[in-house]
Amino acid sequence: MSMFNSFDGTRLAHHSLGAGDPLICLPGGPMRASVYLGDLGGLSAHVRLVLLDLRGTGNSAAPVDLATYRLDRQVDDVEALRVHLGLATVDLLAHSGGGSLAIAYGARYPANVGRLVLVCPSPRAVGIGVTVDDRRAMALLRRDEPWFPDAYAAFERVWSEAELDGDEQLIAPFFHGRWDDAHRAYDAQEPDQTNAEAAAMYYAAGAVDPDGIRSGLAQLPARVLLIAGEFDLALPPGRAAEYAGLFRHGELAVQPGAGHSGWLDDPVWFVRTVTAFLHDGGR
Repeated sequence: MSMFNSFDGTRLAHHSLGAGDPLICLPGGPMRASVYLGDLGGLSAHVRLVLLDLRGTGNSAAPVDLATYRLDRQVDDVEALRVHLGLATVDLLAHSGGGSLAIAYGARYPANVGRLVLVCPSPRAVGIGVTVDDRRAMALLRRDEPWFPDAYAAFERVWSEAELDGDEQLIAPFFHGRWDDAHRAYDAQEPDQTNAEAAAMYYAAGAVDPDGIRSGLAQLPARVLLIAGEFDLALPPGRAAEYAGLFRHGELAVQPGAGHSGWLDDPVWFVRTVTAFLHDGGR
């Protein structure tokens, strides 16, 4: 683990795994400690993962000014890490809500991004809506799973805004390609790894300007790979294609049989796809 000072003096931590060219990894949640990413299914055998603990998570200090939990304020944490590492440009990988931070960074500092990998990114920062019908169509693809009846009944309660108590746990299988012990453990750790206060601030009013971010992304010179899970309720492949189309050099890869965290569902496919993108030699 290494520490550095961010723009406001907050001490932030990053963790390095592997060797070679650095790949800065931004966790989702939002505001979940980076430990949940592990080594991204073995990706650290091919690149040096630099896992950033966002302010107030993991080994990073909480800021004095809680308003800096907003994702637009945290853009300069990423820039401070780039400077700390002495890099002219950075390759970024971001998962889920971390994708919003990554694209906000790209829109503000387009010349500083080498390549960008978005893994099941939240569409919120770019104003792409995922409808109940989008999610229902994805859920129904799982109708042959043994857990489906109870999970689907909970799904209908959740998205009809009826009583939600306990239903969030019941729908968890829909966000994974498999529902086994490893995936249950992954989900069970989330509350203890997440700064709930910071998460509530992450998308606070004014934190995102979808039109402004879209305009910035249209000018981003970097190549962008967006990985979507075939079964992901958070960003179904059809909406992921819309998202990838916002970039000048955007590519979409749909991971077969995967949910929201594809390195858990099929690490071989995940590592091969990301490595090929990072090392193929094109701009």
